[in-house]
Amino acid sequence: MAVQVRAGIKGIKNHFAELPDPRSTINRRHLLVDVVVISLCGVLAGADGPVAIEVWAKANHGWLREHLKLPHGIPSHDTLRRFLERVDPQAFQRCFAAWIESLLPDSEEARLLNIDGKTLRRSHDRKHGLGPLHLVSVWASEQGLTLGQVATEEKSNEITAIPAVLELVDVKGAIVTIDAMGCQKAIAQKIIEHGGDYVLPVKGNQGHLEQAIEAYFDEHLEDDFVGIKVSRFETDEKHHGRIERRTYLQVNVPDTLTGRDEWAGLRTLGIVIRTRETAGQETGEVQCYISSMKRNAKQFARASRGHWSIENSCHWSLDMTFREDDSRVRDRRLAESLAWLRRFTLSLLKQHPDTKKSLVMKRRLAGWSTTFLSEVLFGVPT
Repeated sequence: MAVQVRAGIKGIKNHFAELPDPRSTINRRHLLVDVVVISLCGVLAGADGPVAIEVWAKANHGWLREHLKLPHGIPSHDTLRRFLERVDPQAFQRCFAAWIESLLPDSEEARLLNIDGKTLRRSHDRKHGLGPLHLVSVWASEQGLTLGQVATEEKSNEITAIPAVLELVDVKGAIVTIDAMGCQKAIAQKIIEHGGDYVLPVKGNQGHLEQAIEAYFDEHLEDDFVGIKVSRFETDEKHHGRIERRTYLQVNVPDTLTGRDEWAGLRTLGIVIRTRETAGQETGEVQCYISSMKRNAKQFARASRGHWSIENSCHWSLDMTFREDDSRVRDRRLAESLAWLRRFTLSLLKQHPDTKKSLVMKRRLAGWSTTFLSEVLFGVPT
């Protein structure tokens, strides 16, 4: 097992070879890869900041010594903090993303990439006039991976952060989904320019477009789409005493749609009709979408339904497993680096094949057992 772990450490070193070292060259005592691996392992094992990472590393000095050079022992929490405060966030993310993507098998099906924002609610600093840190992330929902993030000071800046986060990931051949805030012409243009497709919900921020889509579908629902091509897909689910039905309808964009040429790559319109029956009471709602994809209602359903994975599987897990909303880290660069390490280690935990253990339990085990930690990091069997 030690040989496999060393091979895994070597793989990390190779992927971080191009990471610029932000530390001063004066009195630099610790190797960059040692600092990176210790920070990663510490967060995976339950640490929430530089002090806790140092405590974990000292408690596991023997195991780390087997696999890292550690020419001057365990880095102090001040050394860890300086690195995490100064490292280039984008370069840091690119190295991690390249490492984890190298571990994944190729897939013939287009990846779903969900983009959404999350606020670290207790990270505000009223003394210095700073509101809570807001992070916009890219989540590969079907692989359970965070591929990139951009930090902003306010949720309202999410529209400007989305194009920036798109620059961090390879969207070629992928289907990108964003919530209604991200239904913007410039964002659609950038996705198309980068070789991806988009599925975007249309709401009040594109009021005239939403009204036009609703009117077009209302007109053709009356005669069951006589004379035009339509793709349909339906689902029927029962859980917790609730019956939920979804009907997905997708049509080619009509020539008469006002402003159609303003949306890069626009090919189809879609609606999702959802009805929910609980205790004999039925409610319903309709959501409109625009998309650059060809007409394929099953793929449309996969994309529109899959978007909520970033809320249910990523953001919820960060709060439940890592208690991210409780973070009181004030320094913005440190908070951003720790947030990225949380997202990356969440991705690693989700790759672990044991479905019987919760993510919380897996993280605890990673803190209790270096054998299990090795299994999560490198796939080494226990």
